[in-house]
Amino acid sequence: MRKSKKLVFPTLVSVLTISVLATACSSTTPTTGGSNSTTPSTAAASNDKGGQGNVTVTMWHGLTSIDLDNMNKVVKAFEEKNPTIKIKLVYTESNEGADQKLLTAVAGGNPPDIAYFDRFKVGSWAAQGSLTDLSTMAAGAGIKKDSYYPFAWDESSYKGKLYAIPLGTDSRLLFYNKDHFKEVGLDPNNPPKTLAELEAASEKLTIKDGKRFKRIGFIPWYSQGWLYSWGWSFGGDFQDKSTGKITANDPKVVDALQWMTDFGKKYNVEDIAGFTSAAGTDEMDPFISGQISMKISGNWTVAGIKKFKPNLNYGVTPIPTPTGSNFSTWSGGMSLIIPKGSKNIEPAWKFLEFLGKEEGQYLVNAQSGMSVIDSVNAKFGYKDDPIMKEFVNILPKSHNRPVIPEGQLLWNELASATEKATRGNGSPKENLDKVTETVNKALEKYNK
Repeated sequence: MRKSKKLVFPTLVSVLTISVLATACSSTTPTTGGSNSTTPSTAAASNDKGGQGNVTVTMWHGLTSIDLDNMNKVVKAFEEKNPTIKIKLVYTESNEGADQKLLTAVAGGNPPDIAYFDRFKVGSWAAQGSLTDLSTMAAGAGIKKDSYYPFAWDESSYKGKLYAIPLGTDSRLLFYNKDHFKEVGLDPNNPPKTLAELEAASEKLTIKDGKRFKRIGFIPWYSQGWLYSWGWSFGGDFQDKSTGKITANDPKVVDALQWMTDFGKKYNVEDIAGFTSAAGTDEMDPFISGQISMKISGNWTVAGIKKFKPNLNYGVTPIPTPTGSNFSTWSGGMSLIIPKGSKNIEPAWKFLEFLGKEEGQYLVNAQSGMSVIDSVNAKFGYKDDPIMKEFVNILPKSHNRPVIPEGQLLWNELASATEKATRGNGSPKENLDKVTETVNKALEKYNK
């Protein structure tokens, strides 16, 4: 999973909206990945019979570069085990245009047999009848919830039915600069566990010249500091599991947003906005360049540090909580789905089954990704790596975003509530009451 999700405060809502849609690929320029790859001009489902009874299964994807090369290796391994099934990879852009193209294909009765799909969207697509129910096939193949981290199965399901096979995943932790800690007298081997410790460390680490930050210790909403990150760290819930209704105004989620708002007041939110708007990316990422001492981010950041500043002396630790216990995180990731109307469900399922078990999971996540199967992550050696083991060890406690038909609306509304509250436009509770009302009203049409 190679992702770069950076929050620039003055354009919070737009960045949040774009970021959730761009969950897996670092590029949108297709590259040639091998003999199985093709282009959107041939992007239609195929039940063509090749020689000797072969069946061709078409898979749409947005993979590029090493990710596409890796998928071609996965396809080759599968085809060697299943010589009568050929997988044809068809590139489509990994954006909303690709979603619309897929929806149009489903509506027209000519979809691909398989699509590489963001698990975040499973709820909305399943609700409109655009996905094939995989439950019976999965049960017959011995693929069940116990096979995966709980969040991965839950995010791949809707109303008790499985609609996707989860592939890779991620998790979010607090990154901290150990040299900065030493510089100000903090113990680099004892990072903050409570919010009080986080605030105290941030104050020591921050260097300000008038309104200008020369270095800032921490910004709650920067990078992966979404309200989801903090709401769950505070022990809140965004959905009532028994009713399915959204509970963005859960008292503990309100407390989380209040804490973020108070933090903004202490350091002057406008001054922070000036700092984040000037922040760079990649090798100029302010954490890599030393302009920010701590940030919430995901495991994909590890690869960026290795590439741009391999000698950076840093550590990772669970996101602090009010009590310094009950640590949590949240995870997303990609999956494979069989669109409704696929002409080759049985052979398409064979490929999904292959990627839903250990061998396929090992191959598909070979390029630095984390698997949704714990034993595969152990085989990668992640549990013995001082950094990666922290990302893997917290996965059993990870949350997934609510699987609802209006998941994108909820994301956008939470982003808007965060921006408004931290900028003093309404209280956290007022803003989160509005989120709850807006999203639950939008969900009513699905219950008729």
